[in-house]
Amino acid sequence: MKQSLTCGLIGLALVLAPGGVHAADLIRVPTSGIMEVPVHEEHSFDWSGFYAGVFGGVRSGSVSGSQAGIGLQAGVNAQFDFMLVGAEVAVLGLPAAESDIGSTSHGQILARAGLVVDDNVLVYAASGYGIDLGVPDESEILVGGGLEFAVTEQISLEAEYLHGFPLEGGNESNQITFGANFHF
Repeated sequence: MKQSLTCGLIGLALVLAPGGVHAADLIRVPTSGIMEVPVHEEHSFDWSGFYAGVFGGVRSGSVSGSQAGIGLQAGVNAQFDFMLVGAEVAVLGLPAAESDIGSTSHGQILARAGLVVDDNVLVYAASGYGIDLGVPDESEILVGGGLEFAVTEQISLEAEYLHGFPLEGGNESNQITFGANFHF
């Protein structure tokens, strides 16, 4: 008994004795609260909504030759996942003579359907109706497509090609435009 009492007292002394044992830094484990994990999200361009812009373009036809001009456009898009549908109206001021910019103009109404290839890149097909708003009286069906690239959260740049098939007067035409749109 003496031996077990001695072992017990030595064990108790070791446990209670302040020795050279030091605690490391305390580890704190939260017991409640919401832990937030930072998430990096890339902001993708929202193609849905209204837009307006300016563009420069060249129209060429077998009879009228090539004409360069500037124009205004406005439209609306609706994006469904990676698909897009939209409508656009535009007016392009054209010269009747080489130094007479804006003496005649060409108006167009287009339907657009496209694919959002990347968050900031849109490829689309376009079809619609075009009409010369000056003399001579000409109208045409327009078919073509384009590429639009979002530069910022509200500004995009576009390039578009349209081929015109005459309905009344005129001849077949080709139109290439480059422009910038503000989305709101």
